[in-house]
Amino acid sequence: MTSATPVPDRRFDLVVLDMAGTTVADGGLVEQAFSAAAERLGVKPGSEEHERQLHYVRATMGESKISVFRHLFGEEEKARYANTAFEEAYGELVDGGRVAPVPGAREAVDRLAAEGRTVVLTTGFARTTQDAVLAALGWHDLVPLTLCPADAGGRGRPCPDMVLAAFLRTGAVDDVRRIAVAGDTSYDMLSGARSGAGIVAGVLTGAHDRDRLERSGATHVLGSIAELPDLIARAEA
Repeated sequence: MTSATPVPDRRFDLVVLDMAGTTVADGGLVEQAFSAAAERLGVKPGSEEHERQLHYVRATMGESKISVFRHLFGEEEKARYANTAFEEAYGELVDGGRVAPVPGAREAVDRLAAEGRTVVLTTGFARTTQDAVLAALGWHDLVPLTLCPADAGGRGRPCPDMVLAAFLRTGAVDDVRRIAVAGDTSYDMLSGARSGAGIVAGVLTGAHDRDRLERSGATHVLGSIAELPDLIARAEA
């Protein structure tokens, strides 16, 4: 007589959340900071070149910013200069009180934590910018771990490295299929899908629409991050 096959643990005890556009509303500061950085490199606001570059920035929301600047400016020195200028401009805008939590985001994180889940916040920004956003929101102690591309070997989205770094560093789950990932861009979805996460939820509060999120690997599309705790609860039922 053989024993029954064990039912796999369905709990999603590691939740990896994007910041800008997903848990944080920044009112288009990425585009404003990009324009400031591009102008330092001689790209005139309103010019055809500026519009071409801005279109690329919009299309690649969620990707590591240094990767975006490498594509736009080619030379590594120019890319790094532009990235530094972008981070400085974004940080100044953040310090000016231009960021706020997405409605229901703080409550969602608090509920997930109360349910015994480990929540990690990730970003495509550099650490200094991520810290500026966290400070502006009073979120430095909100979660046990925050990650930027440099914390995961330097590769940002769409590579799965930040999700996998969260998996390795927290030890919250023993199977990548028990990770839930949420973000607002196609790059968030690609990163989550490539990591093997069991839930890859797109939210409609940021850069990309339902079609693009689904085409990039979203298992679910939500109106906002506020809906994520209920989605996870249903998946575990």
